[in-house]
Amino acid sequence: MGGRGRGSRSRTQRKHFRDGRENVWKRPKSDSASSDPNSNNNSENKTHWQPFATQNPAFDEYYKEQGIVTAEEWDTFVEALRTPLPAAFRINSSSQFCEDIKSQLENDFMNSLKAETTDGGEVEAIRPLPWYPDNLAWHSNFSRMQLRKNQTLERFHEFLKLENEIGNITRQEAVSMVPPLFLDVRPDHFVFDMCAAPGSKTFQLLEIIYQSTKSGSLPDGMVMANDLDVQRCNLLIHQTKRMCTANLIVTNNEAQHFPGCRADKNGSKASEMEIEPQISQLLFDRVLCDVPCSGDGTLRKAPDMWRKWNPGMGNGLHSLQIQIAMRGLSLLKVGGRMVYSTCSMNPVEDEAVVAEILRKCGGSVELVDVSSELPQLVRRPGVRKWKVRDKDLWLASHKDVSKFQRYHILPSMFPSGKSYVAPANKDLEHENGENAISEDEIQPTEDASTEDLMEEVSDLPLERCMRIVPHDQNSGAFFIAVLQKLSPLPAIQEKPSKKRNLFKKNPELQGKLLDQVTEDNSGLEPDSRDVAVEKNYEAATEADLIVDEPDEADMEPDPSNISNQDSEETKALVNGETDSGKAVGKRKLQLQGKWKGVDPVLFFKDESIINSIKMFYGIDESFPFDGHLISRNSDKNHVKRIYYVSKSVKDVLGLNFRVGQQLKIASIGLKMFVSNLHTI
Repeated sequence: MGGRGRGSRSRTQRKHFRDGRENVWKRPKSDSASSDPNSNNNSENKTHWQPFATQNPAFDEYYKEQGIVTAEEWDTFVEALRTPLPAAFRINSSSQFCEDIKSQLENDFMNSLKAETTDGGEVEAIRPLPWYPDNLAWHSNFSRMQLRKNQTLERFHEFLKLENEIGNITRQEAVSMVPPLFLDVRPDHFVFDMCAAPGSKTFQLLEIIYQSTKSGSLPDGMVMANDLDVQRCNLLIHQTKRMCTANLIVTNNEAQHFPGCRADKNGSKASEMEIEPQISQLLFDRVLCDVPCSGDGTLRKAPDMWRKWNPGMGNGLHSLQIQIAMRGLSLLKVGGRMVYSTCSMNPVEDEAVVAEILRKCGGSVELVDVSSELPQLVRRPGVRKWKVRDKDLWLASHKDVSKFQRYHILPSMFPSGKSYVAPANKDLEHENGENAISEDEIQPTEDASTEDLMEEVSDLPLERCMRIVPHDQNSGAFFIAVLQKLSPLPAIQEKPSKKRNLFKKNPELQGKLLDQVTEDNSGLEPDSRDVAVEKNYEAATEADLIVDEPDEADMEPDPSNISNQDSEETKALVNGETDSGKAVGKRKLQLQGKWKGVDPVLFFKDESIINSIKMFYGIDESFPFDGHLISRNSDKNHVKRIYYVSKSVKDVLGLNFRVGQQLKIASIGLKMFVSNLHTI
């Protein structure tokens, strides 16, 4: 029967929820036994919140075998991991109230909290971290939970919250403060934080470049902070806003494919857009490569990791970590320093990655011995031998890896990094390019005794790496390696992948891709369309392939291939002259909306507004305004906010326009002026 006179369409079934439905998902499992007449009352069967389980047999077995700590100190090590992480914070060294805050901590809180107790024993409530310069970092023997719950600590807790909110201090895990210190940052450096969120290290880097800068002036350097995840990028922006800096760019690119922004050598594009940046390629003096990891060094802060942890977590991230680190080195200037770090204790994520970097780079990169720096920081040398765990199997060498495991257990995971190739007739391929492995070829594998395995030992100086363990100085766990670039990286030969072969063997896929690219560029003039189709076809082909080792040149498109229409639109965007009501074709949408959901970044050049601002605020003509003002709206008649950027950021932004806006900029500069005309 039709519903509401709409022909033969069936009537929509309706449900009435006048009475709330019982939430069966919240019912404890023990309730299933309540139907038993011998069971207790339901009220007795209700479960209460239980603390996280702080044990994992797989974790114990894995790290006992790896020898991260000796057998004698294993119990102490695990006991430290099971206790809550003490809170730590850092005083902003560039704050004008730095000395006042330090004095209040030393003379007020250290005395007033001296007699406080935790778990029944008297302890020193707060103390400066002995290894951090100038007593700027402090350690509290109270966990964050205790600070929130303990009434006697209320005044101290409110002090921390207030000062953190306004940027005078930053609440940060103690070991997380270590990597920026080994970077040896100076005020004139270009610094790149590759995986920056949530932003505490980025804030620390900004503190360092501002620390020795004269009052009333901006540093010559800058910090570029990047993170792939949009939500984490927002957290990063929120964290760094407290610094009120014009020397920061926050980007939302993939770290392993971060653009190098290499400009056209003839410089023709610069004259077209009236931009003369001082740099022709985006290179950095310092790179912080704090890569995504399994995170088992944060067990004290995140105890839910105990039940989640398994050895496969590190194996799955190994390749990505190498790609990110190699990209960081390619963006590093010769003579520059990069710090590779993880909050994991797993050698597959730590020493194995560093060893593979050194093998790929040959003699162009050196693992620096920094044992004499920060002498009061207790650290362990890196290990030179380890094993790889795959499910229930221990592997000491790549030759122990069976045929069907070699897709996810790589040679680079082992100390030697050597690959053991099986006989040539083993690789039988289907027509689709996939290896044919019959069930008869896969033999059941038993868990070999670790004594029977021939252990590999790396011949690289991995003892120069550093591993911080929790029970040495009552902290979290961390791994740090300091690398210096001595010469340009060698050309890395790209390995042919099966997906590339599959694409080449299938003309139908090529045809579909070419048709799609041609359709996307149908709004262009014929000459421009041919260039754009060819360029986008190549880009789309590369995007559909998995390239194990991307080369530097492949990551940076040639600016000379940018179509003429792109150049005109880029010029209009740079000068803030685009009329929002005027349609300029598909390519305008592609340029301005190139990064979907991200506002465009434009130089603000409206002289009438700039002059009125100078007159109203009495700004001296010597103050650098030209080219330093930024807006995030392509319609100059509806600009709401104006941002100020330093000269270093201005040069990077000019270069970004010059190469076709390769950087996906989420935040830039310091918000300086806001229009309130609509409220008058």
